[in-house]
Amino acid sequence: MSKANVVIAILFAAQLQASEVDTILGQQAKVMGEVQRYAWPRSDLKVMLDGVRVEPGLALGSWAAFGTGMVMGDLVLKPAELDNVLRELENGGFEISAIHNHLSGESPSVVYVHYAGHGEAATLARTLRTALSKTSTPAAKPATPIESTAFTAISDVLNRKGNVNGRVLQFSVPRAETITDSGMTIPPSMGVATAINFQVAGDRVATSGDFVLLADEVNPVIRELQAKGIRVTALHSHMLRESPRLLFMHFWGVGAPRTIAEGIGNALAKVNTK
Repeated sequence: MSKANVVIAILFAAQLQASEVDTILGQQAKVMGEVQRYAWPRSDLKVMLDGVRVEPGLALGSWAAFGTGMVMGDLVLKPAELDNVLRELENGGFEISAIHNHLSGESPSVVYVHYAGHGEAATLARTLRTALSKTSTPAAKPATPIESTAFTAISDVLNRKGNVNGRVLQFSVPRAETITDSGMTIPPSMGVATAINFQVAGDRVATSGDFVLLADEVNPVIRELQAKGIRVTALHSHMLRESPRLLFMHFWGVGAPRTIAEGIGNALAKVNTK
């Protein structure tokens, strides 16, 4: 077989794999280079924090990212769903890399489970489908984007273009370094890019997400966020064997769009990003 035919065969096999996973998970993947991402917004959860009804796109989105021979992701759970989901993931050979909070003071409380699995994509997808069946996670539905002057102001301050997901403006900011796990390169779209989300809340915005940081960046970022009234709600790991060592810092803030965006922008300036 010629080299060109080998490449065609590999591409065709990848397309078949993605199609099979789409069928198993009941949705079409968002293709990001070599990664296929799937999302399950927890629109069934009615979570309030500081008088803001938290939209799924702000802080309540379960997701999975399939790369070559592996999957990584994060599931948003009710505390009562946790044990059954962990059991199904472990039965399927998945590793649990973190169980923790992303928010602080929300009502009702939610739990976040980070996981990783290695193997054949369809087998991994079946395990995820079974785990999700132990929750009340609804089928994913696309959110209708809104237009907002707040989003325009935020984009101007950050000098970046985000994606609008319903009432939420989302940014993904990759680090400059190559990230590996067990010697395998992990693309930013598999959960190692800083995620920053803004939700319209009347004449204010709420912000949430997580900074992906090296150790020396942690406290400079905290200071910049606190200076603009943005609270740090968690500092922890999401992975087990990554290199370089990464720390994930979650945050929450509500305020004037430009003020909140300035806090985020100042914090990003302390991070080695692309």
